[in-house]
Amino acid sequence: MNHHRWTDVPNEEINATVARRFITGDSVTIGRFELKKGGIVPSHAHVNEQISMVMSGVVLFRIGGRETLVKAGEVMQIPANVPHEVEVLEDAVAIDCFSPVRQDWIDKTDTYFKR
Repeated sequence: MNHHRWTDVPNEEINATVARRFITGDSVTIGRFELKKGGIVPSHAHVNEQISMVMSGVVLFRIGGRETLVKAGEVMQIPANVPHEVEVLEDAVAIDCFSPVRQDWIDKTDTYFKR
């Protein structure tokens, strides 16, 4: 058993509008994103199923040609290998859960933010 505090987890400044912290278990990764209005998470896909919980703010998910507005207290579920992107409409905090583990985050090979 491990106890974590988000404030103790290293913060990664992905770019000027996106920062993340993450914790990885044996079969799941959980990430905490701080997103600034106007930020974009570019279109990407991964082998991980994703569940995103918006804790505060408003984000717009684009998945399969559809747009879905997700507000504080709402959850978006994204199947594995489905391309998706996010536009930040209001400053937001989101908690994302992934299965299996986000090995690309651990290896620092998640290059979609650099497109």
